[in-house]
Order: sequence, then structure tokens, then C-alpha cells
Amino acid sequence: MNDNLIDIASRWWANLGGAAASLTRIVLIVLAAWLLVKLLHRAVRTLRERIASRLDDREATKRAQTLDQVFRYLIAVVVSLVAGMLVLAEVGVSVAPILGAAGVVGLAVGFGAQSLVKDYFTGFFLLLENQIRQGDVVKIGDHAGLVEEVTLRYVQLRDYDGNVHYVPNGTINTVINMTRDFSNAVMDIRVAFRENVEDVMGVMRDVAEQLRGDPAFAPLILAEMEIAGVDNWADSGVVIRCRFRTQPLEQWGIKREYLRRLKAAFDAKGIQIPVPHLMVYAGQDREGRAPAFAWRQLGSEG
Repeated sequence: MNDNLIDIASRWWANLGGAAASLTRIVLIVLAAWLLVKLLHRAVRTLRERIASRLDDREATKRAQTLDQVFRYLIAVVVSLVAGMLVLAEVGVSVAPILGAAGVVGLAVGFGAQSLVKDYFTGFFLLLENQIRQGDVVKIGDHAGLVEEVTLRYVQLRDYDGNVHYVPNGTINTVINMTRDFSNAVMDIRVAFRENVEDVMGVMRDVAEQLRGDPAFAPLILAEMEIAGVDNWADSGVVIRCRFRTQPLEQWGIKREYLRRLKAAFDAKGIQIPVPHLMVYAGQDREGRAPAFAWRQLGSEG
């Protein structure tokens, strides 16, 4: 009888000791996971602060903060999953069936939410590669406007009319950034066929120098105006292409001001800006004489 009691007590103590050891290991696993997450979060935050301290660009600092949040979230998820599997193994739960079921569920969720996953992956690389920044003017597919916000999920654009476009990152195939580092104000100047092209180019250069000498516009123009030359023979005149290199976002203002001044200079020099017109030829009469050409400006009466 005494031997049976001693045997039962020893078994109970052994089981209690095993449970205590397992509980101790579970506590250690949880503490180790918590400490690892804290240390990795601190390392990521320290790295982000060092990078941000070397950046003068507010948007680059914001992008670093966004990436910091992404990495911290991934660290927490991965460490928590590993710690959870170790805890389940300690309490005697087989992890293999759970992993198999999780794989099936993850596959089903992946098929159902593949567009959402694509949005996040594309958004991550948009931020990592710094393709789009807040304040840029970009064209994404059929949408164009000022970038107001860039997230892992979408890019928010506001066009000139004030309309807001939300473009999911997963649909972005090509990004045209019109304000990265510098911009070009490209203009096609059209003059009548009768005008001397060299004289016209001289007037264009004079107006460009006057614009660059204006204190209000000089800081916005980065280089002298470039004249590519005669770019095309249009139906009603000669097209001369030129461009200014400007600060980002300033190309449209420089273009408008230059065209305004150039119109005044053309008027002062008597240089004709062509208008659509029509030349009518009536043919010859029986004596071989041809009537005079009749000129009519399109849109005029009579």
C-alpha cells in the first residue's frame, strides 16, 4: 500500500516537474520573442533616425518613416509566428497539420485578395525606389496631377480642375514624373512662311534674355534657352521649337510668361503669327488666262 502511494506521488511529482519545466520554457520563449521584437524595432528606428538626420527633404523623411513602419510590422509578424509555433510545440500540439491548414487558407486568401497583395507589394517598391514623392506632378496611365499622398495601397493625385484621383498601386505599370530634379518648358513657336527664320530666332533669344534678367523669374530658370530650330512646316506657318530648363513645377509659369512677352515683341517687330487661311484657285479660261487668287481667312464673313 505504501509502495503504491509512493509510486503515485513520484509520478505526480514527475508530471508536475515536467509541466513546470514546460511552463518555464513557454515563458522564456514569450520573453525572448518580446525582447527580440523590441531590439529589432529599436535597431530599425535608430537606422531610420540616422538616415532622416542626413536628409533635408521632408518628403524623403516621410518616406523613411513609412518604410520604418512597414519593417517594424513585418518583424512583429514573423517573430510572433515563430514564437507561437514554439509555444504550441511545448504544449504538445502538432504544428505540421496547422501549417498545412494555414497553407491552404493562405492560398485561398491569396487568390481572393491578390489585387490587394499586389497593391502593397507595388507600393512598397514605389516608396523604396523613390519613384513618386509628395508634391511631384506625375502621369499614371490616364490620370495626371499633383501627388498629394503616397501609401502602400494607393497614390492620391489632384488634377488642375481640382478632381482627386485614387490610383491603386497594383494598376501602375508606368510612371511619368514631370518634376523630378528639373523640368523643361518646351514651346513650339509658329510664324508665317514669309518671315525670316534667323530674325525670328534673334527676337526669341532677346526676349529670353530679358526674361532671365527679371529678378522675379531668374531664380526659376536654370539655363539659357535652347532653340532646336525649325521643327516642322505646318499648314499655315513655320514651327520653331525651343525650351527652358526650369526648377521643378515652374515650367508652366515660365512658358506662359515667355509666350506673353514674345507676343508683344512680335507685334512690335511686325512679325506675323499665322492664322488658318484658304487659297482658292479657279483654273484657266479659254484664252489661257487665270483669274487672281482669292484669299480668305477661315472664320471670316464674305
